[in-house]
Amino acid sequence: MSQRIWPRRTSVLAGCLAGMLLAGCAHTIPVAEPAPAVELPAGWSQAGTPGSQEWPDNLWWQRFGSDELSQLVRDGQDSNLELAAALSRVRQAAAQARIAGVALLPSVDAYAGASRDLPLAGNHNANVSSSGQLQVSYELDFWGKNAASVAAAEASLRANFYDRQTVALTVTSAIVSTYLQLLSLHDRLGVARENAGTAEHVLSLVEAQSSVGAATSVDLARQRSAVASQRAAIPALQQQEREAQSALAILLGRSPQTFKVSDSGLDTIRLPEVTAGLPSELLSRRPDIRRSEAVLAAASANVEMARAALFPSIRLTGTTGTQSSALTSLLNAQNVFANVGASLVAPIFDGGRLRTERDLAIEQKQELVQNYRATVLAALAEVDTVLGQINSLDEQRRLKEVELEQSRLAFNLSEIRYKAGAEDLMTVLDTQRNLADVQNELGILKLKRLQATVSLYKALGGGWQAG
Repeated sequence: MSQRIWPRRTSVLAGCLAGMLLAGCAHTIPVAEPAPAVELPAGWSQAGTPGSQEWPDNLWWQRFGSDELSQLVRDGQDSNLELAAALSRVRQAAAQARIAGVALLPSVDAYAGASRDLPLAGNHNANVSSSGQLQVSYELDFWGKNAASVAAAEASLRANFYDRQTVALTVTSAIVSTYLQLLSLHDRLGVARENAGTAEHVLSLVEAQSSVGAATSVDLARQRSAVASQRAAIPALQQQEREAQSALAILLGRSPQTFKVSDSGLDTIRLPEVTAGLPSELLSRRPDIRRSEAVLAAASANVEMARAALFPSIRLTGTTGTQSSALTSLLNAQNVFANVGASLVAPIFDGGRLRTERDLAIEQKQELVQNYRATVLAALAEVDTVLGQINSLDEQRRLKEVELEQSRLAFNLSEIRYKAGAEDLMTVLDTQRNLADVQNELGILKLKRLQATVSLYKALGGGWQAG
């Protein structure tokens, strides 16, 4: 007889659990709302190639044609400390999403106990009692509160994922930009040493003229001052070089004291062609925009949670177990018990807290809607600004190259005329100083143009693609 009672009662509990799981299908899963509408232009006002839809690939830094740069980017993606912290935040959000999902499953608790009554004097009988209990509970998610909690956690996970993509894009752009700056400083140091050598060459001419009485002591002092001025520019550039190299080392997660790049200059870098695609496609490429969408989705789910909290919550419970006053009869069928129950909890008076929390969630969502629109508009403006900057720098560089050619010609002619006695030293000094300034300005413009390309890659979302 006992062999029949145990399966029958356990089947009752199994039926109860099945009912709980099926009832879980009744919850309402929040439907993700579409992103708020933002008016998008048909094209970029500063686009160099109108109508082009080409986008950077996911290895956009390789277009600069530097193997050393590509290796540095790979090292940075593996070792950058900010990226490592961002990855940890993604893992934390994934854990939070898993925790939120637990609310959609039944909870099972087990209890067991045993006791023994010690005999008093003269009493040789000992009473042993024991019990075991298995309790299962499940909250029916009729109003979608638990599902909304899961949706909010999953949206938060997406936001953290896109946030890491933003950090990755920022770090990669910083590595490329700092590397280009370092190469530019190599070039500028070379130009500074060349200018110092030129000034020393002119000084030797002045000294030769002074030895035969063709140059005054004032001319000699002026040129010595020019030599000192050109030499003084070198230590400042060397310090900038050290600072840029240290900044690059930190981006790579390395110690600055043991880090060094090659002594090459910007002549080893290829200027890539970049087109901006269509503005509407920017929404699916920029990780900061996708992050704003995910944060907005989380806020929408929070609104659903706040609304569902206003309604009653229904919880089903099922219990089965055994109890006996003798340990040997613990599993006897007559000692097995089971029960099923349901409870309903509804808020009656909370001083308006739940409704206020709902109103708060709604207003927080409205704030994020405006933030999303602002993010999109800022992204559109950023791309257009960088495109205009590239066009402007290209024109400036073209004109500066013409200026450099004429400045070099003017200096060479003034030196020849000075040797022939047809020109005074002041003219030579002016053309020398102008040539040095133009060379330095051209180097800075070249760096700005390359860094503007990096900024455009970043503004376009780099080579990142939606997963």
